[in-house]
Order: sequence, then C-alpha cells, then structure tokens
Amino acid sequence: MKNVIVTGASRGIGFELVQLFAKNNCNVLAVSRNTSSLKNLNIDNLTTLSVDISDEDELQKIVSYVEENWRKVDILINNAGKLINKPFSETSTQDFLEVYKVNVFAVAELTRKMIPFLKNDSHVVTISSMGGIQGSLKFPGLSAYSSSKGAVITLTELLAEEYKDSGISFNILALGAVQTEMLAEAFPDYKAPTTAFEIATYIYDFALTGNKFYNGKVLQVSSSTP
Repeated sequence: MKNVIVTGASRGIGFELVQLFAKNNCNVLAVSRNTSSLKNLNIDNLTTLSVDISDEDELQKIVSYVEENWRKVDILINNAGKLINKPFSETSTQDFLEVYKVNVFAVAELTRKMIPFLKNDSHVVTISSMGGIQGSLKFPGLSAYSSSKGAVITLTELLAEEYKDSGISFNILALGAVQTEMLAEAFPDYKAPTTAFEIATYIYDFALTGNKFYNGKVLQVSSSTP
C-alpha cells in the first residue's frame, strides 16, 4: 500500500482525491484546517489531521505522524490553496503574504520536512494554475494568487534539479478553471467546465504513474484555449 499525503483535503479537489486514494488500497493522510467533512467518510485507511499549513510549527504534526506510522511517503500532493480576488490597487502586502504563506511558503516547508521520508520512486505533485503560466490568459484581481502559482512552478523545477539523483520526482499540474468551493467564493457567477471529481481522477492517475515519464515538468491541464 502506498502512503499518500494530500493537503487541502476537506473540500473540492482534495476531498475527492483522498477518497480515490483510500478506496484504491492506499494509506492516506488527509490534511486540512477543518476536518469535519473528512471524519464523516469512515474509511479505515484514511487518517485526518487538523493542520494550518501556513503555520510552520503546525507542520510538525505531519512529521510526527509520518515518523510514528509510515517512515516513508510515496506521494505528496500539495493541493491546498488560497485565492484572493481584489483589484491590484486594493491588494495589500498582507494580502500577498496570506496567499503566499499557503500557496508557496507552506509548499516549500512541507516538502522540505518530507524530504527525509521521500525515497526512490516517490512523487511530489504540486497543484498550480494556468494563471501561473507565463504567456497564458490572465484575469484581473488575481495578482497575488496567479503570481504565487508562478512561484511554485519555478520552485518545483529547482527541486527536480536539486534532487535528480535521489529518485524523487517533482512535477506541477497547472489547472484551468475547476468548479470548486474556492472558485465559487471568488467568482460566484462563473461556471467552470470541469468538476472537482473529474480533475481529481486525473490527478490521482498522474500521481501514481506520472513520475515514470516526467520530472521537473509543468503539465497544463486545461481544455480551454488560449
């Protein structure tokens, strides 16, 4: 059984992901600030952990769990995200910091803390956005969010290079619009072409097999053009 960590697991894509992994013979650690929706799932090989990943001290809960129960992490999915939709003129340094704490700093710190448990053939998948792709269509109001998603793309490329001799693979999935609670909160009138379950199924398959073909790569997962 593979050992899988998913952040941002209480709703949307993360909520669908943990069920896919757990129901397909994986040990799953589902990480989220609010775990009430996860506890109702009642799946034996699914463990929930209440963690604010933007708080570096709280990440120690994940380290302790892995040390005591697994000793190895096969798949780490950095899925948690924070989105603020504001005109740039109204977006403060604090707004940028809140978004970057979740979308960049927490990804870097959790990955760093998991390095001792990532072994040959382990796969780190970070969920980014088409908004972080240079040259892609950009949306006003997302200066903090989209720039943070560009930052984790570069971070992942650097990690793949730094650990290329370890057998650990690091890849990015840059998603287009997906109908999730986070999207609905930021853009109430927008209807995305893809459901959380549909994209979770893609991520699930990629996390299990993508490291055989990719390392340090950004895959654009979007049906829209440009």
